[in-house]
Amino acid sequence: MKRVVLIFVTSILIFSCSSQPKNPGDVIILRAQTEKELALANREAGRGNYETAKSLLEECKRKAVSVDDWGLIIRSGLSLGNVKLSLGRGDEASTEWEKAVQLAQKHGDKELLSVSRIYQARGKLISGGASAQSVLDEVNREASNIKKDKLYLAFSWQVKGLSLRALSSFRDAENAFKQSLAIHEKEKYLENASYDWYTIASIRSMAGNTTGALQALESAIALDRRVENSWALAANWRAMGDVYRKAGNNQAANEAYLRAKEIYTAVGNERDAAEIDKRINN
Repeated sequence: MKRVVLIFVTSILIFSCSSQPKNPGDVIILRAQTEKELALANREAGRGNYETAKSLLEECKRKAVSVDDWGLIIRSGLSLGNVKLSLGRGDEASTEWEKAVQLAQKHGDKELLSVSRIYQARGKLISGGASAQSVLDEVNREASNIKKDKLYLAFSWQVKGLSLRALSSFRDAENAFKQSLAIHEKEKYLENASYDWYTIASIRSMAGNTTGALQALESAIALDRRVENSWALAANWRAMGDVYRKAGNNQAANEAYLRAKEIYTAVGNERDAAEIDKRINN
């Protein structure tokens, strides 16, 4: 009897052990979620939804801090600084970028340190806190350290292009943006590629190349239609109106402005729709 009981108990133990799930190892969930939210926040920023992007990025940064992931903290802070700059909070943006610089220095990450400094330089270029030449020099010094992240490399080309545009070096400025465009097209970041074409259009317009500017805007519009980016579509049509107006073609300009107004109105952006009315009336 004792032997039967022992066999019965042993069989239960064996069955119980064999039915236990295997240890899956380390399960990293929060970082993966935060990476997805960071990508979403950057997309919202690219669509002009800055308040939404700001909220998402603040949450990304909080989660990054909670898991002590300094790389994720830096990247969230860089994007948050960009959004704050777009919202007119230049001082807060500068603070975010300076924190990123300090954290990258602390951990000895040369790539993120250079990226952070390029973000700072771009902010100074936009705010007028530094000359275009000094920003160009900064980008040229730092860009060589960006080797792993293709999107940050494209960003460095964009900042270089903006600096060259401000220096009226239009051919070099366009070439810089085409370098960024090549990366975005290869990596399938179509909204970023659309911005490249949009800026190339502004460069060509400043250089007096009206036809080339309109062609670039048509390329931007085609991409934004594919990704259904209403905010960018309206901005592109508004820019097309500006190019036509500069060339003296008021009829074509007003037609483009009306397309922009219709899109703004369709998405409930009455402020920008009203601003378009002023352009039509002038």
